[in-house]
Amino acid sequence: MYFSEYMNEWLYGEDGYYKQFKAIGKGGDFYTAVSTSQFFGASIANHFYALLKAGKADRNGWLIEIGAHQGYLLCDMIQWLYTCDPSLVETLKFGIVERQPEVQKAQLAYIKERFGDDVQIRHFNDIEDVNVDYAFVVANEIFDAFPCELFKDEKIAVVHEDKIEWEEAKDEMLTWAKTQHLTQGEIAVGYEDFAKHMAKGIQHCDFVTFDYGEKYVRNDFSIRVYRKHEVFPLFDEELVLADAYKKDDITYDVNFGHVSEAFVHAGFTEEAYETQARALIRFGIIDILDQFSKQTTQARYASEADKIKTLISPTMMGDRFKLIHFKK
Repeated sequence: MYFSEYMNEWLYGEDGYYKQFKAIGKGGDFYTAVSTSQFFGASIANHFYALLKAGKADRNGWLIEIGAHQGYLLCDMIQWLYTCDPSLVETLKFGIVERQPEVQKAQLAYIKERFGDDVQIRHFNDIEDVNVDYAFVVANEIFDAFPCELFKDEKIAVVHEDKIEWEEAKDEMLTWAKTQHLTQGEIAVGYEDFAKHMAKGIQHCDFVTFDYGEKYVRNDFSIRVYRKHEVFPLFDEELVLADAYKKDDITYDVNFGHVSEAFVHAGFTEEAYETQARALIRFGIIDILDQFSKQTTQARYASEADKIKTLISPTMMGDRFKLIHFKK
């Protein structure tokens, strides 16, 4: 099978890596910004609130997260919106795009733990199922979980008995690779359909997403496996595909140029592309931390400040992760 099919089965197939709820953080295979600090979600919500105050977003619309894991990010955003304006929890509607039933159950349990019955969540199995007038859509690290093809010297990877082999790529892929000046690396599969479905179902939309990558082609393979915070390049001799298959996470650096191309073609405009550090500071994360310092202990303040340092430090998550914001 093509590598994209193999990767799709790895992550989302029967007994796939994401088929069941996975721990993120110290007890899992990797960290995310969401698992690092609740102020990540608060700062994004602060940006959404600024759009609402300026009349650039609809307070009667939807707040939807795609790939919400346990629901930390959405809940952190709802909590901050309530702090800014309690009436927003009454006027806004909340949703999660999540296809796995077991993950949906974990999300509903966590949301009930946070808010009781005061906040109701609607689950959408796929972005195709979302049909609303306005939505502020947020996602963290979803584009690096789309299946991808592996491309090298005009050849494409296929997998036979958990071994990677190479065959001639089709003309369509060769043409696309030439337009991207790509000679070697990953080619994500599904960005175009995802953008088209979002554009079709959401009449007016702000889509804010963070991921690891760049807006240019590196012409190198970044695809890798995470196992309890250890990183194994896919072509590492120590990595046995059969042993990692469906048991460990697999990901790659996002080509934001490809993402932007797909969304602009679907009718969106690109509002912003910047490092995570610049975005979070622009969204007000430092001001939020300052407010927090006035109502907590010095020890708790120091702890949260250290977490935020992880989010915005150039040598940690600050420059390596990027924000891209599309509007329709």
